[in-house]
Amino acid sequence: MFVWGLIALSFIDFDHQLLPDKIIYPLLWLGLLVNSQGLLTDFHSSLYGAVAGYMILWTIFQLFKLLTGKEGMGYGDFKLLALIGAWLGWQMLPVVILLSSVIGAIVGIAGILILGRDRQIPIPFGPYLSGAGFIALLEGQTLIDSYLQFAGLK
Repeated sequence: MFVWGLIALSFIDFDHQLLPDKIIYPLLWLGLLVNSQGLLTDFHSSLYGAVAGYMILWTIFQLFKLLTGKEGMGYGDFKLLALIGAWLGWQMLPVVILLSSVIGAIVGIAGILILGRDRQIPIPFGPYLSGAGFIALLEGQTLIDSYLQFAGLK
């Protein structure tokens, strides 16, 4: 359900720049419910992941708006990261944020330089969050362990 939801949300956001609550909220609650039984992570990590996922992007949104006077992302992005946090736990949020930001920046810059895309046209962030969530589901712990080993912390 999690992966299919991410796929559907990616296509909808890409086409309409909208992440529908009718998909996000049931999947968020389902992630909390699934992890109440410890399927992917423990319940506390799931709960804190949902809260932290929302609050991290909400805080970035507020700071960006304060500094520029513009809205830098939609509210659906906050909810999508909360959904991912509910399924994968708070420990995977740094991986998801880093991967989605790097991939989104590369695609955005390539679109401007190669395709001549207008910088003012908004780019949906949901597909990058979803892709990063999928990668974190499959290889997140491996990426974290590799980073900690590279940094000499493990």
